[in-house]
Amino acid sequence: MEQNFNLYHIFYTVAKCKNISGAARELYISQPAISKAISKLEQNLNVSLFLRSSRGVTLTESGKLLYRQVETAFMAITQGEEQLLRIRKLGMGHLSIGVSTTLCKYVLLPILKPFVKMHPHIQISISCQSSHETMEALENGTVDIGLVGIPEPMEKLAFLPVMEIQDIFVTTRTYLDHLKERIPTGSHLCARTVLAESTLMLLNKENLTRQYVDRYLTQENLSASRMIEVTSLDLLIEFAKIDLGIACVIRDFVREELDSGHLVQLKLPVSIPRRQVGFAYPKGNAIPETVRKFLAFFETSACQTPSQTRQMP
Repeated sequence: MEQNFNLYHIFYTVAKCKNISGAARELYISQPAISKAISKLEQNLNVSLFLRSSRGVTLTESGKLLYRQVETAFMAITQGEEQLLRIRKLGMGHLSIGVSTTLCKYVLLPILKPFVKMHPHIQISISCQSSHETMEALENGTVDIGLVGIPEPMEKLAFLPVMEIQDIFVTTRTYLDHLKERIPTGSHLCARTVLAESTLMLLNKENLTRQYVDRYLTQENLSASRMIEVTSLDLLIEFAKIDLGIACVIRDFVREELDSGHLVQLKLPVSIPRRQVGFAYPKGNAIPETVRKFLAFFETSACQTPSQTRQMP
């Protein structure tokens, strides 16, 4: 194939230059070598490609037909090379990210904003889905990278920590006051009693956060009389703010409500263990260049502002 390509390249150049001497200068090879290559191609195709004269060469009908096809092919190659050079020069590419709605809003967007500013030619697509779905997408190769709360140890995926998060239970003072009125007189008002008599609001059971919290509740033998399940952390926060019950949320994402007093944190017998959130991506050397750029950008920015990215207080 390589030999045929060279023959077609010589044919294409001779046809453009309309003489062998010009083609020889452009290709930096001798005129006899040009003539020999044309003769070999004509023998291979069993046709005459050029009419030769003292003024140069002209294409035969067969030569014109072949030239049109070869010209299209070489133009496509040239355009491909130009596109590759442009992609490399501008840093173009595509990055697909899987992330839950909550982590997208509170963690990913603050990272993406400066990254997009630095790499405006990288096209980014975001799949807002559960962390479980993101893990499956990573294993299936349908997303390049995922922002997830770390589950059980991962064998096929690498994990780069972004921050530690703390799951807590929150409600309003009004809800607690009303709850006190419903609790039988003489009962000890502790977190266990409050939870047992309350409406507990959690993410749905398919969510990795919910599964993490369920393991904690089982381990600590905690339960509630009623339960509301939703698909969004933002909804849990809003439901808690209207005195609907006690919601399990991430402390870092309700800091403003806690500081203002719109929500209060329920003190638990044993705190829910902190857990890590980070970027998961396939192991190995065949990591897309856009993923490498994104990870390098994050690690550089995390080193510059560790308190904002690695661990929120």
